[in-house]
Amino acid sequence: MNSFGRIFRISIFGESHGPALGLVIGGCPPGIPVSVDDFTIDIERRSGGKPGTTPRKEEDSPEIVSGLFNGLTSGAPITILFRNKDTRPSDYEEIRKTPRPGHSDFVAWKKYHGFNDYRGAGHFSGRLTLALIAAGVIAKKCLENIQIEARVVSAGGCTDVDAAVQSAFREGDSIGGVVECITSGLEVGLGEPFFDSAESLIAHLAFAVPAIKGIEFGSGFKSATMKGSEHNDVILDEDGKTLTNFSGGVSGGITNGNTMVFRVAVKPTSSISKKQVSYSIESGKMEELSIKGRHDACIALRVPVVMEAITAIALTDLMLIRQTQI
Repeated sequence: MNSFGRIFRISIFGESHGPALGLVIGGCPPGIPVSVDDFTIDIERRSGGKPGTTPRKEEDSPEIVSGLFNGLTSGAPITILFRNKDTRPSDYEEIRKTPRPGHSDFVAWKKYHGFNDYRGAGHFSGRLTLALIAAGVIAKKCLENIQIEARVVSAGGCTDVDAAVQSAFREGDSIGGVVECITSGLEVGLGEPFFDSAESLIAHLAFAVPAIKGIEFGSGFKSATMKGSEHNDVILDEDGKTLTNFSGGVSGGITNGNTMVFRVAVKPTSSISKKQVSYSIESGKMEELSIKGRHDACIALRVPVVMEAITAIALTDLMLIRQTQI
């Protein structure tokens, strides 16, 4: 299903080159001020047209068609639309018969018996992260005194992100990257063991984002090489502050009052200028594939704001769940 959340519930719809995409948010508390201008900064951070990203540049002006009255959330479901205007569906005729290696084209064709919208990957496209951004903007308004910031910490295995991206672009190739997200100001107690732990919900949303291949909290995979005496975070006070933060701000699936830190691995974009070979649905043989269209040299560059959005969505849902228990 294309829905997430127990109380703050989001549902997304649309395709990359269809008429529009959007989302419906249920369970948002009433009385929260929201305007179209609130979305501008985060939408611009996600948009293309910058070095290393796709040249596709949509206006992405949100149309809030329900759930808002006199500039405040009304308690009714919030529906937001984004019209697709800068589309080039003809760029994808080749992949209709020859799926891109590493992309969703083949599995979508199999799963939906050839009825899938293949233009720009249709509903599988990273363009739908725009809906997550919009939900994140509203979710952030529900989180008082909580700051969420994400950034690209490496690309193509290199900490010099710009140089790595430029090199990949010159070669007609793409590279992956690592994005780190840090949340401060969290109180103790957000998270529901076992299946709705803070880590579980954030990981669930992270893997809903196309191109995410891994996630780790705190020391992550490094913890497998450490001893307990090294990894244990010594508790310093009644607020739960610790001497170290190898746990990444989450203990037993519940926020522990420290900074929450997680990192995601973003794979290289599948669509590259270099010629590739792939199985042809049309001929039943391996054929050379030249991919047209407008694509990112490093999709990780556009991921930080998406990670901030999904973090805000998960935390808002957990906060509302906790309020029902007090």
